[in-house]
Amino acid sequence: MNRFLNLLVVILISSFAFSQSVEFEKENFPGKKDEMKVARHQMDIGMEFYQQGRKEFDDVRKGLMADKLLPVSVRDYLHAGYENFKSAQSPLMDAQKFNPKNARLNYMLGFIRFFDSPGAKEPLGHFADAYRLDPEVEFDLTYWLGWNYHLNANWDEAIKYYTIYLNKCNTKPKSYAAEIEDVQKKINECNTGKKYSANPERVFVDNLGTAINTQYPEYSPAITADEETIIFTARRDNSTGGQRDNDAGYYEDLYISSKLNGKWQASKLLSKNVNTEGHDASAGLSPDGSKLFVYRHSGKDGGDLYESTLFGADWEPPVHMNKNINTKFHESSVSLSFDGKRIFFVSDKSNGIGGRDIYYSDMDLRGEWGPSKNAGTDLNTKYGEEGVFMHPDGVTMYFSSQGHDNMGGYDIFKSEFANGKWGPAINLGYPINGPDDDVFFVVSGSGNRAYFSSAKQGGYGDKDIYKITFLGPEKEPLLSTEDQLLAMVANPISNLKTDVAVEIKTAKLTILKGVITDAKNGQVLEAAIDLIDNDKNEVLATFKSNSATGKYLVTLPSGKNYGIAVKRDGYLFHSENFNIPDNADFQEFTKDVALKKIEVGSVIVLRNIFFDFDKATIRPESANELDRLIKLLNDNPTLKIELGSHTDSKGSDDYNLKLSDNRSKSVVDYLITKGITATRLVAKGYGETKPIDTNDTDAGRQNNRRTEFKILEK
Repeated sequence: MNRFLNLLVVILISSFAFSQSVEFEKENFPGKKDEMKVARHQMDIGMEFYQQGRKEFDDVRKGLMADKLLPVSVRDYLHAGYENFKSAQSPLMDAQKFNPKNARLNYMLGFIRFFDSPGAKEPLGHFADAYRLDPEVEFDLTYWLGWNYHLNANWDEAIKYYTIYLNKCNTKPKSYAAEIEDVQKKINECNTGKKYSANPERVFVDNLGTAINTQYPEYSPAITADEETIIFTARRDNSTGGQRDNDAGYYEDLYISSKLNGKWQASKLLSKNVNTEGHDASAGLSPDGSKLFVYRHSGKDGGDLYESTLFGADWEPPVHMNKNINTKFHESSVSLSFDGKRIFFVSDKSNGIGGRDIYYSDMDLRGEWGPSKNAGTDLNTKYGEEGVFMHPDGVTMYFSSQGHDNMGGYDIFKSEFANGKWGPAINLGYPINGPDDDVFFVVSGSGNRAYFSSAKQGGYGDKDIYKITFLGPEKEPLLSTEDQLLAMVANPISNLKTDVAVEIKTAKLTILKGVITDAKNGQVLEAAIDLIDNDKNEVLATFKSNSATGKYLVTLPSGKNYGIAVKRDGYLFHSENFNIPDNADFQEFTKDVALKKIEVGSVIVLRNIFFDFDKATIRPESANELDRLIKLLNDNPTLKIELGSHTDSKGSDDYNLKLSDNRSKSVVDYLITKGITATRLVAKGYGETKPIDTNDTDAGRQNNRRTEFKILEK
């Protein structure tokens, strides 16, 4: 008797917990026979399209499972069944208006709208109604309901429904092995999301405004290290070809904007050399903004990478990258190292670790990209990686991954290279990451700002480009509402508010930039810029200033003694020295360089000639500077020059004069041993008599301690 009563209680509780699905039967709609007949016909039409689309969708899902690539992102199903689902939606909605309490109708509409607007309230409502009406209407209903809650960062509700689905799958563990792994991963993602959202990172999230964003989608930003130029992808009505894709959006083109007085100017289409009538998307930009990488879709290979170089005021036509980069598989995002000698890119090559992996290639002696290598398991997982960005500090990589310590879709991670290997992948935390895809994240040279795209509410269009500013610990954020902590692609994000933005300067990097001109007439010049490791006497990289603007930008990771040499035929070279210790934080220098023509009376400072302390012994790291001087003398065999050495004011006048005289003689003696005729060289010591800076500061005294050469005869 007690067992009977217990069973009755369970039945009664269940009847209160769940409503019954209302079927399209005439007894359920008294007096509405004709309306029901029309609605049922609409449901049949919609269901036919839905079933066709669902077959296409399930085939994609089975393929992912067979390849052991779990569907961790809504975007894994991009275009799967799209046309049929689109055709199904309108008749199903008509039927649902007549009968909103049919579980199957709500399930189908929830499913269709889920992939059209992932994380939105409408599909969540349809799935919740379907579950309330008939929790068994479809085997996987609780999976999709859980994923909807997941995308809304409702971690506990997501875990609840995921667990119900997992328990159902566990009744047939062999048949549902892949599904079990998938839902267990999603439960882990929710637990990770709970962990990170409980301790959110302090950031500003700011829309870049109408100069960059429009009613159309903008995404995949790429920036120069100094944040003065941004190139991004957009699908606007002024696209080069004016064509629309299958999803009704305009074809992709690249757009560019630069800052004027700290404000972004109205973006405009990049050169027609770059944009074609097909799809053209930004894939990466070198730190100095002189090399642009373009992704173009290819029906044959899925997608390939191209490289364009800024020549003067325009971009050269993109060149298809070689077979070590492009394959018959799909290659996407690219990032160039600070010295331009290593390139990182993403590919889904069949020999990878997971679905999409990060690879790298080094430049060979001919200036070609060599065989690519997988970046390894410290970065790559059995799932997908995307959006690789190598910071110009030379050690920090940012990338997106569906694996690692993830809270859903793609999350953004960083890893640092040290002692020959990559360190652990660190999740950037919440709200930078959310439960949906967070991809194509680029970081400024300073390391205190980042740029990314998001489809969050409150923007100007489908997707907008946003700036993240990382805040220091001094000011606590004043949160006006809870939703200000949300920063996922598909959900609202409001800016965190604080009295003062306190930026964290964490990047170990120096940016050197400026304009190169002719010293006499001020005309801008294209010149070669050698970046030298003085300790190793090794040229790390060679850059060029822009021929139209004379502008240059060089990034210098901390921890080296750098020499900079600016060279152009017909001019004396100009040298600078930057000795940047390991612990040096971000700094930015503007150094305009006025090159002097080779003519009598011209004087330049040799900033990369070094002597032992208080001695005239030339240090080994002076070799590159002296080699440049020797080349200049060999290229101009009639030149006669004076080598003059100078000191600061410390020490007696006589001592400083003698020291400077001995140092200038040391340079002359070195040049003679390298084959320069002695009659072409004059050694002169000036001591402290000709200062070019104050002797009251360390920096001033360092400037006064110098070696110069002056052209005496040409």
